[in-house]
Amino acid sequence: MRILVTGGAGYIGSHTCILLIEAGYDIVVFDNFCNASKESIARVEKIVGKTIPLIEGDIRYKEDLNRVFESYTIDAVIHFAGLKAVGESVEKPLEYYDNNIYGTLVLCQVMAAHGCKSIVFSSSATVYGDPHSTPIKEDFPLSATNPYGRSKLFIEEMLRDLYVSDPEWKIVLLRYFNPIGAHESGTIGEDPNGIPNNLLPFIAQTAIGTRACLSVFGDDYDTVDGTGVRDYIHVMDLADGHVKALDKMSTFTEIMTIKAFEAACGKKVPYSIAPRRAGDIATCFADPTYAKAVLGWEAQRGINEMCKDSWRWQSNNPQGYKS
Repeated sequence: MRILVTGGAGYIGSHTCILLIEAGYDIVVFDNFCNASKESIARVEKIVGKTIPLIEGDIRYKEDLNRVFESYTIDAVIHFAGLKAVGESVEKPLEYYDNNIYGTLVLCQVMAAHGCKSIVFSSSATVYGDPHSTPIKEDFPLSATNPYGRSKLFIEEMLRDLYVSDPEWKIVLLRYFNPIGAHESGTIGEDPNGIPNNLLPFIAQTAIGTRACLSVFGDDYDTVDGTGVRDYIHVMDLADGHVKALDKMSTFTEIMTIKAFEAACGKKVPYSIAPRRAGDIATCFADPTYAKAVLGWEAQRGINEMCKDSWRWQSNNPQGYKS
């Protein structure tokens, strides 16, 4: 099978590409590089010892996608492409609706036109909004507290409607929380353009000296130490989940996560408490029972491995993919 990986040069996408190839799939990577680097795919090629077709394009433009489907026979799509920063989505909601929702609409139209009706969608735990309890299960009520989450939620609704209209579609919605860590080689990892979207890159960049001080947004939540509780998953476990979906999670507060990273890198990470961030909630973590029952998947790596692998990547690549 040949899999189109949209957003395949990004953090999760590049790690998933490795496991797809190791599992025997042929892949084509499609990315506009607004928050990714071509270098990530060059390094993936070195890891797997194989050349990967890489096409630069935008999911909002049919001509870009048609170029892919006309050049390759695509059997299924893993859809990572999309803007993904909660705070930025509050400031620029129209960009998120345009890129994420409209882009996915165009993607599905092009897929249908070429007879490709299998998609694994990279959704998000933000579709649960501010959950009434934790751990979160798949049947919890859906809502959103920010435009990013609403874009993911609406895409889910769109894909559900698509299936109702045409049951030939095979659709998997994977909702996940905070991917961290890096490939064990330390060759690829998270290298966000501009401001990182989650905690670990901030910790790693502060530990390496790129940032002087880490800001922890809010210490007055109703949690064990006042900082937000989040669910973290190793990016390689997450990548494996996508491969499992194609075939047929530990909770930590932000302060605890900083301490775990300090143990991994052997140095203190300076941080300060900043005001709460708009759209954030106190506690958010998953119950992965359903994923194990349906996909036969469960996370294999804990917070220590996540931090060690993140630090190996950051210390080997202080400037990310930039030389």
